[in-house]
Amino acid sequence: MHANPLVFDYDFQRCGESWIVQADCLEWLRRVPENSIHAVVTDPPYGVKEYDADQLEKRAAGRGGVWRIPPAFDGHTRSPLPRFTALDENERERVFRFFVDWGKLVQHALRPGGHVFIATNAFIAQLLYAALVEAGLEFRGQIIRLVQTLRGGDRPKNAEEEFPGVSSMPKGCYEPWGLFRKPLPAKITVSECLRRWQTGGLRRTADDKPFPDVIPSERTPRRERDIAEHPSLKPQSFLRRIVHAALPLGEGIVLDPFMGSGSTIAAAEALGQCAIGVEKHVEFYQLAKTAIPRLRSLEIPTVDSQVEANTKQSTLF
Repeated sequence: MHANPLVFDYDFQRCGESWIVQADCLEWLRRVPENSIHAVVTDPPYGVKEYDADQLEKRAAGRGGVWRIPPAFDGHTRSPLPRFTALDENERERVFRFFVDWGKLVQHALRPGGHVFIATNAFIAQLLYAALVEAGLEFRGQIIRLVQTLRGGDRPKNAEEEFPGVSSMPKGCYEPWGLFRKPLPAKITVSECLRRWQTGGLRRTADDKPFPDVIPSERTPRRERDIAEHPSLKPQSFLRRIVHAALPLGEGIVLDPFMGSGSTIAAAEALGQCAIGVEKHVEFYQLAKTAIPRLRSLEIPTVDSQVEANTKQSTLF
């Protein structure tokens, strides 16, 4: 089996036109030659803290820690969520320094004009964006994923009856994705960058409209979560739109350095594009091996019909 040279000497598996690698992404990125990657699409574990062994043990025991264990709602048990408001000053500094270091390595690996799509949340976005700008990436705006969730809107903890008319924070109705770009070389235009590096812009939609920065979305369907049970699994209907936009000429390599269960790689495979996924945690890497082909094979509504349906749904709120 022919191996992509970017898998190096790590455990890897080929998935169609793509590869997945079991490695720490910082270590892997340090070995990647300059200008090797066309785009990055990823959803990181912020600050790495929530995936520290002690925090995972607390989550499994239902004791929380940095993970918030939501109460049952209408008879349904909600999944644990990271509590980014629980990060203290030292932990926030750890997050910042981690993403400065990560951003510098990503910039080295990216081709000039290559874009980074990175999922975040309202509590971490400012910290993350400042770190990536310090690392040398250009801030190009945000992609707003409009999605109704059960997050937020709760009454004050342990004082629900005392303050029934108060919410401790707004109900979450969107998820921000930071959009960054490796700077173009001096005096190089986007068109020149596209000719030389196949990067620099964003791919227009299938019906020849500009890629939008607000995308009505859905919660990840149960059928996808049954395939790839991961705490932050994003729906294929959304990821396929992002991956499509990330390669302006429809060619090149999309990298997900925090692969998780492989949903970004599955989206690339469904679009006939090449991707590399890197995952540190062996249990998620093993899950990705089986989840990617199953997620890839799912029939997802076309972009236009999905957006139209979700837009109609969003008007109900």
